[in-house]
Amino acid sequence: MSPLSALINTLPTHMQDYLAWVDTQKHLSPKTCENYARDLHLLIELSDKQGLREVTQLAQHHIQLMLMQLHSQNQSAKSIARYLSAWRSWYNWMVKQNRLSLNPVLGVRAPKAAKALPKALSVDDAVHLSAAQNSSKTAKPELLLRDHALIELLYASGLRVSEIVALDISAPNHAHEQQGDGWIDLVQAEVHVLGKGSKPRIVPMGAPAVQAIQAWLSVRSGIKNAVQTPALFIGQNGTRLTARSVQLRLAKYAQELGLPVHVHPHMLRHSFATHILQSSGDLRAVQELLGHANLSATQIYTALDFQHLAKVYDSAHPRAKKK
Repeated sequence: MSPLSALINTLPTHMQDYLAWVDTQKHLSPKTCENYARDLHLLIELSDKQGLREVTQLAQHHIQLMLMQLHSQNQSAKSIARYLSAWRSWYNWMVKQNRLSLNPVLGVRAPKAAKALPKALSVDDAVHLSAAQNSSKTAKPELLLRDHALIELLYASGLRVSEIVALDISAPNHAHEQQGDGWIDLVQAEVHVLGKGSKPRIVPMGAPAVQAIQAWLSVRSGIKNAVQTPALFIGQNGTRLTARSVQLRLAKYAQELGLPVHVHPHMLRHSFATHILQSSGDLRAVQELLGHANLSATQIYTALDFQHLAKVYDSAHPRAKKK
């Protein structure tokens, strides 16, 4: 006898009938059928603990008490949701078979799974990565300056990688001249971005980012075909840098520095948001800096006008000092 058959044989007849129906009519995998059997067995155990001999006697408040008990045992929200789904399915079948009049699981909601917090670098690691100068002897010096400026700006601004590769060197004189979706203003130490939903925003940047970009721009003209594109960041052939190229370059730098995690552009965005929020506690400012349409998207980092944003940035960001 298989373990599944042995488990099913311990269940009441009405549950065995249900599992047989699931097996023949829904054609679920043996593993799924085994999970259903285990979940129904758990329902019986919890029912016994509440002093009820029959699971057919359970009411909605009994189910809710069971969920509270499972939660107190540190069962994950995902597991509890699975139990509830299996029980609901069985009770639905019982009602359709006229073996019960009501499904006690109807209206009982599974607990929401906790959102995984975005991974962020420590302040020390983020600053170390931003300040690092790659000493590769094979790469062209101008490309090393480009990469340094790129990483500095990623952490200094919290831009999405799609936003940073879309930046132009300066604002277009006329709308028809614009090729990218944003530009930098080194005099004002600002980045003008056209983010998701074509929503414009202005993000300040600190002196290290400004200086790194200035150093890159001083050699950018030495890149082949550089004058033919307004893109801020270009590859060695003079074309606008791609998001994939940025991902590969950043991962390479982080690996060479011995950082303990796989670093990607969005991790620097998370680091930017986390470090400012930890220092300032100003969730609304972080929302504006990130370009989130809704505050709920920013609230995961907890678990205005531009002057206010700039003030928060200057006082909170580890690399925001402009003098």
